[in-house]
Amino acid sequence: MNRARVQWQRVPAPVVDIALVAVAAVDVWLMWDATCPGVVLAMLGCAALAFRRGFPLGVFLLTLPLAMMQDVAVAVLVALFTLAERSRNRLLLAGCVALSAIASSTPWPLAEADRTMTLVFFVYGLATAAAPVLFGQLLQAQRDLARRLVEIEEAREHERALHAQAVLARERAQLAREMHDVVSHQVSLIAVRAGALQVAAKDADAKEAARTIRSLSVTTLDELRTMVTLLRASGGQATELTPQPTLVDLHRLVESSGTHAQLKGELPPTVGTPTQRALYRTVQEALTNVRKHAPGATARVELWQDGDHVGVTVANTPPTRPSLSLPGSQQGLVGLRERADILNGTLEAGPTTEGGYRVRLRIPLGAD
Repeated sequence: MNRARVQWQRVPAPVVDIALVAVAAVDVWLMWDATCPGVVLAMLGCAALAFRRGFPLGVFLLTLPLAMMQDVAVAVLVALFTLAERSRNRLLLAGCVALSAIASSTPWPLAEADRTMTLVFFVYGLATAAAPVLFGQLLQAQRDLARRLVEIEEAREHERALHAQAVLARERAQLAREMHDVVSHQVSLIAVRAGALQVAAKDADAKEAARTIRSLSVTTLDELRTMVTLLRASGGQATELTPQPTLVDLHRLVESSGTHAQLKGELPPTVGTPTQRALYRTVQEALTNVRKHAPGATARVELWQDGDHVGVTVANTPPTRPSLSLPGSQQGLVGLRERADILNGTLEAGPTTEGGYRVRLRIPLGAD
């Protein structure tokens, strides 16, 4: 069944439309004998099926005269199915079903008819018109379900990636604390003792050895501070063995984000590598949240410079459909704020007055 459905979907849409127009015309020719004006209306309704994808409601109205002239018209059923497949207005669909039933139960040519038979024809017309509408709504629900399953799977993959990053971040933060609280403290004591020995020593060789130890200790402390900063700032999937992303990779990130995003603005080449990584990670997390929490929304990524500060603003419009209610790790914005604090910057995040969301990172130009 799935194989047959895939093969059917591969048929070009114009071919399907032309075939439906031909089938509807043959149905009119075989099942109905009418006057010349009636034939013109019938042919107009059949030809309108070629435009059913772009104007489903208008095509249904053009095929409606066929329901008055024929008991069961293929053109009317196709038009109802197309309208139901593309419209989410249940009240409109119910009205079209009732309108089709009224048209099919109205005698043609217009004349007096038995009221009992008219009521029977009306009920029969309701049942006949409801069938393609229900089938169209079923296909619409199936497409929505398939799209939702894809979104759920993407959200789960993202959650697993966030969980792995959160575990790695906790491990690195613990290692950074150990290095800062234990190793740095001990190296500081070595530097202090070496300085005291350098002052108290009488022998020149001892003074030189103490000076060397003190100098090496200070250098080691500087390197430890750099390592602690890197450990606290990192926490993603990338390690020191893989190249860290910079602003050069930002265009590719926006294009492959899975959202309708647009990148604007430029930054001076003097922006340091840590700042570039912070800007990149902010855009990455913001676009991920747009895809997860605002399905169908459009996003705008803007790089800017304000005096001695540089930054990025990521704003998105309200979602066009309900978002998935999935648990989150709540670590994304926390990690971004930690990166901003390390670079003496600020991160602002919150909803906009239009119903969207905005993330804004601001970092001093000389924070590196």
